Amino acid sequence: MEVESVLVTGANRGIGLEFVKQLVNLPNPPRFVFATYRDESTTEALKEIRDACKDTQVVLAKMDITKQNEIEIARKVFEEKLGDKGLSLLINNAGAAKMQGFPDITEENMLQHFSTNTVGPVSVVKEMLPLLQKAAAQKSGGMNASRAAVLNISAMGGSITQLTDAQPKIFLKAMGYRVSKAALNMAMRIISITIKDQGILIVSMCPGWVKTDMGSDRAALTVEESVSAMLKTLSQLNEEHHGTFMDRNGVIAEF
Repeated sequence: MEVESVLVTGANRGIGLEFVKQLVNLPNPPRFVFATYRDESTTEALKEIRDACKDTQVVLAKMDITKQNEIEIARKVFEEKLGDKGLSLLINNAGAAKMQGFPDITEENMLQHFSTNTVGPVSVVKEMLPLLQKAAAQKSGGMNASRAAVLNISAMGGSITQLTDAQPKIFLKAMGYRVSKAALNMAMRIISITIKDQGILIVSMCPGWVKTDMGSDRAALTVEESVSAMLKTLSQLNEEHHGTFMDRNGVIAEF
C-alpha cells in the first residue's frame, strides 16, 4: 500500500498513535501524516515521532471531532499542505467509551457517546470529502486505499446480530458505546452508498480487544498487533469491500 497522505484522528495515544508510528515506518511511507489531538499536553509522543521523521512530514493539528469549528480550521491546514493532490486516506479513529448499563444509563452518557462516536466521524468525513475527492480524481480504476479511502475504527460491540444472551453480562454495561458504534456502522453504510461512484473506498473495521486506556490491560491484543493487522487488511481491500464492516483480518461481520 502506497498512500500520499493520511489523516489520523485521535492520534495522541493508543491505536491512533500506533497508526502514526507504523505509517511513517512503511517501506514507502506517506509524504504527509496529519495527526490530530484534543489536548496539547498529550502530544509529547507525537512530537517525538515528528522530530525523528525524515521521509514523512508529520503535521500535528488540534481537532476535537465534536467541535465543527475545529474540524473546519484543521481542514484548511490540511488543504494548504496538500494542494490539488487531496487527501488519500482518512482514519477515523477518535472515540470514547464509558461503562454504564440499563437502567442506570443517563441521557448525558448516551449523548456523549453519540456525539463522539457517531456524529464526530460523520462530520469529519463530510468536511474532508472535497480533499478525498481530489485524491480519487488523481487515479482511475477501482477503489483502494492507495487511491482514496476512509477507514472507520468501529467495534464488534456495535453489531446487533452478535449480541446474544450467551455474551458475558458485563458487556451490557457498555450500552452507550455499543449503541453509538452501531449507529456509526449504519452512518458509514449510508455514506458508502451515497458516494459509491466517486472512487472513495469506505470501510468500517473492528480492531479487536486491544490493550489501551479504553481496552484495559485485560485485552488480548497489543496495539502493535492490532494496527499491523488492520494496515495489512486495508492494503488488500477493493471496491468489493466498499461499505462493509469487518474485523482486523478482513473477515466481513454482520451489522
